[in-house]
Amino acid sequence: MTEPVDVLRARALDGIAHGFLGRRGGVSTGETASLDMGRRGRPPTPELIENQRRAIAAVAPGTELVGLYQVHSADAVTVIEPWTDALRPHADALVTNRPGLTLGILTADCAPVLFADRQAGVIGAAHAGWKGALGGVTDSTIAAMEALGARRENIVAAVGPCIARASYEVDEGFRTRFAEFDPANDRFFTPGRAGHHQFDLEAYVVHRLAAAGLRTVEALGEDTYSQPDRFYSFRRATHRAEPDYGRQITLVSLTG
Repeated sequence: MTEPVDVLRARALDGIAHGFLGRRGGVSTGETASLDMGRRGRPPTPELIENQRRAIAAVAPGTELVGLYQVHSADAVTVIEPWTDALRPHADALVTNRPGLTLGILTADCAPVLFADRQAGVIGAAHAGWKGALGGVTDSTIAAMEALGARRENIVAAVGPCIARASYEVDEGFRTRFAEFDPANDRFFTPGRAGHHQFDLEAYVVHRLAAAGLRTVEALGEDTYSQPDRFYSFRRATHRAEPDYGRQITLVSLTG
C-alpha cells in the first residue's frame, strides 16, 4: 500500500492552498527515499517527475509547478507565466498573483517560508537558509509582493520545518557575522561546546518577518535534523557520512 504524502499546514494560511511536505509518500529509493524532490542542476528523473506529481496532487491539483535554481541569495522573482526546468531563475524566492500556478521551494534544513495577502490575491514562497535570511530574502519577498498590489499589513507568513537550535551548532565566526549585522542578534545564539554556539534559525526568520511589519507570523516548530523518518536533512546526512541527501518541497498556490 502506498504511503500518503505527508503535508503540514499552517493556520495562518487557512483558505490558501499550501503545504510543507516531508519525505513520506514518494517513489524514490535508497538513502533519499521516498518523496525526494531532486538536485539543483540535474535533469529530472522519472522518480522526480512522479514525486512532483504526487506533491501537486496533495496540495493544489491541476496547477503547474514553478520552481527556482536556488543559490542562497536574497533575490525574489515575480512569476507571470511558468518557465521550463532548464530556464529556472537563480534566486531564492518567488511571488505571483496568477491562479493556476504553484510556487515551490526546496529545503533540507533551511527554512521554507510561505506568504499570502488574501485581499490582494498575492502569494510568495522563500528559501531562507542562514545566508539568505541574513541577507534579507524575506524582505525581498515582501517587497515583490507589494509590487503586485499586496499590502504589508495584510500579508501573513508561516515558517515551516527547518533545523532547530538544538541541532544547529555553529562556530564563533558564524556568530560574529550576525553580531556585525546587528548586535541584538546575539539572542538567537546559546552557548555550546568550547568555541561553538547553537543557532535558532527559525526564531531569526520569525524576527525578520516581524521586524518587516508583518502582523501574523506562524512557526511550525518542526526540526528537520532530529526526525529522519519525516524530513530530509543535509546536516544529518553529512554527520552520518551518507553519500546523498534528499530535499523536501514546500508549496503555495492561489488555486485550492
